[in-house]
Amino acid sequence: MAAPLPLSAEDMLRVNGSRRFAAAMAAASPFASLADALLAARRIWLDEVDVNGWLEAFAAHPAIGTTSPSVSKWSKEEQSAALSTATDSTAQELAEWNARYREKFGFVFMICASGRTAAEVLAELKRRYTNRPIVELEAAAQEELKITELRLTKLFSLEPTVPSTTIEGPTVQSDKAADRIRIIGAHLGAQPQPCANKAPEITGSSNRSRPPITTHVLDIARGSPASGIEVHLEMWKDCSAPPSFNNKDFSGWETLGYSVTNNDGRSGQLMDIVDNIAPGFYRISFNTGKYAPAGFFPYVSIIFEIKENQAAEHFHVPLLHSPFSFTTYRGS
Repeated sequence: MAAPLPLSAEDMLRVNGSRRFAAAMAAASPFASLADALLAARRIWLDEVDVNGWLEAFAAHPAIGTTSPSVSKWSKEEQSAALSTATDSTAQELAEWNARYREKFGFVFMICASGRTAAEVLAELKRRYTNRPIVELEAAAQEELKITELRLTKLFSLEPTVPSTTIEGPTVQSDKAADRIRIIGAHLGAQPQPCANKAPEITGSSNRSRPPITTHVLDIARGSPASGIEVHLEMWKDCSAPPSFNNKDFSGWETLGYSVTNNDGRSGQLMDIVDNIAPGFYRISFNTGKYAPAGFFPYVSIIFEIKENQAAEHFHVPLLHSPFSFTTYRGS
């Protein structure tokens, strides 16, 4: 059995600025898996943290479009698409609407901006500005939860830095660091063996403004976006034995990211923004049973293949869902 992963209050304050949330998550840890941590985070945020805790978490975020050196690395990553697509006029309009929003509601405009352009963020800001304060407070809390889930996923996937020497001697590594490696390794599962056709790892800035794989969900029975649907993105780990119809072993999938669709039916960022995606088989799954309990499909999983010559392309894999049918396509 995999060793559970402990989280400190300091870890959690990087994820969510509410001290009450951070303390409760630290008290609830260690977590055996990312899924357990995400479930606990959702429960604590919605059921245990009060309005003061929500406002404290909101205050830890910069306004969308802020480029101050004090902005955290994660905030910069989450706003990268918006910042890279903002023109001078859009940036000015964002600043003006941010100020107008704060004056009306008393807190910063909250949005899970990962993968969203400046125009999309501005349109959502204007739309939500018309909300009544009690409605907008709830909307902001839901966006904070999406950001929390995204950062918690990142926290679980962080590779620890292990010193080569310690005070115990030049060849002995820190037991704590070694334990952390084993914990994270056990959570993520065995790493895939190098593939001959695997795309090179990209470091530094990317030419993309959004991740290579994105999705959204439409409720075709209602004729509207489907919000609140949990989405998981996975990659097949075993390059020597690709998934097939006759393969009954489903343990070969490695989680890349998790999100929940927003009011527009769009998921948050499911993977890092990189120039070239590793070729291979990917699976995107939707918790449709939770969204539509009376429907026929408890969940929907879509498996698709990205070939070596497609590594620089974008793959939008939407879901069109109703209680008794679904379809998909490769969009742009």
